Amino acid sequence: MPGRQPSAAASPPAAPRKTELIDVIRIADPARHLTSKDLAGDAVAVWERDQAQQVWGLILDLPSSEPYRCFLPGWGIRAHSTAEQLFEIAFCFRCHGARIWASDLPAEQRHQTFDGESPAAQELLRRFRSSVPN
Repeated sequence: MPGRQPSAAASPPAAPRKTELIDVIRIADPARHLTSKDLAGDAVAVWERDQAQQVWGLILDLPSSEPYRCFLPGWGIRAHSTAEQLFEIAFCFRCHGARIWASDLPAEQRHQTFDGESPAAQELLRRFRSSVPN
């Protein structure tokens, strides 16, 4: 699906504005996400307000890419408003795929691609990696 990306088109339109915090998820069993109904892994950090908005900026700036096949995500996020969980995204930086779980997102938008070598993707990956305690 070239030309698609985990961006404003893929997430509910109000999601970036409504996001108050983001849970950073380190995915321990990436193969599970081939057919899973939600994001599974260990929460390793919480990004609040300004940091969450900066991460949203990176996600919205991810350029699209040609899809690959593996989808073995290592990282994910859970976006929350003050009242509820908004959605979840799992990222595979190997195949440049993202999977989004959101109740109001059409099925055809749940699988997206992104350029994992882009500056935005590399910064997002750097932030994921730096969120894990030593």
